[in-house]
Amino acid sequence: MTDPTALPDLPLPEQRQLAIGHDAARQAILAQLGEGHLPGAIMLHGPQGIGKATLAFELAATILTTTGDEPAHRVREQVQAMSHPNLSVLRRRPKDAKGYYTVIRVEDVRELRDALHHTRGRAGHRIAILDSIDDCNPSAANALLKTLEEPPADTTFFLISHRPGSLLPTIKSRCHNLALRPLAGGQVRDLVAASVADLDAETLDRAVQLAGGRPRRAFETLALSEASPVGALLAWLQDPLAMPNAVHLQLADALGSDAQGTDMSFAREILADWMATEMREAAIAGVDRRRLASATDLWDKASALLGEADSVNLDMKQTLAVIFDAIRKHCAISAVPVEPA
Repeated sequence: MTDPTALPDLPLPEQRQLAIGHDAARQAILAQLGEGHLPGAIMLHGPQGIGKATLAFELAATILTTTGDEPAHRVREQVQAMSHPNLSVLRRRPKDAKGYYTVIRVEDVRELRDALHHTRGRAGHRIAILDSIDDCNPSAANALLKTLEEPPADTTFFLISHRPGSLLPTIKSRCHNLALRPLAGGQVRDLVAASVADLDAETLDRAVQLAGGRPRRAFETLALSEASPVGALLAWLQDPLAMPNAVHLQLADALGSDAQGTDMSFAREILADWMATEMREAAIAGVDRRRLASATDLWDKASALLGEADSVNLDMKQTLAVIFDAIRKHCAISAVPVEPA
């Protein structure tokens, strides 16, 4: 099963099988394994690119080894090759030679469900990894819910989610939920330095700084060209109202020219982080309800616009222009002082 989000020249989560950090989550699952009481479904959620899928494959290999009858090195080899008969992985599937479906479809979930109800290929527990459940369309999510309500015996689902707030509450309620946090800067630095040869200190420092605790983002930073508009986006987000009106239109044109490119992928994460920070800071401040309401509306609008652009292949340049304009309007609202009661 190919990974539609794979970065060039970097090992996939199933190939790495060793997550950096996340010790509390790891120990929680290993303790349940040791007691013989693994949950039917485990949701690993947190920002994209912090190692959730890698941890899922690491734990899958450990569970398959502990409950099976093969040595650890043999199980790891099979997980790496995606050939272990007790391991199933569901990701967005190839649509054609040029790309992938934008969602996990209901027929994909049904195929997984049917496979899990067949006689297991080997002794031991079975593992199903959904990377990520956020990609399920509504029909697929409902089909998955039915499976979680009546799971096959001795089977554990690992559901990877970057946006758990957008999932069906009934799915989350069926899972043992574990929140994973961004890594420390030193951990990101060590991982990047070990993965990329001959990296100069200045480039490494920039990658770690922009990563925000996400190794994936650090690697994406290294893939950006010197002419990438991502740096201009970061500068614009520092104070959108201080920039001329034409700047955000130029940014939209530059970033939206390749909707599937590295620059656009990086920009989407940066925008999501910025809006999430706005909502969090507005909620913490608790003084100006307009700011929180505006930030929430901005999040909903941007999520809907990007989702629509993905699903029906709309012009990403126009989509970004509308989102950037909404950000400016939100900043204008936030800049207006709150009159004392």
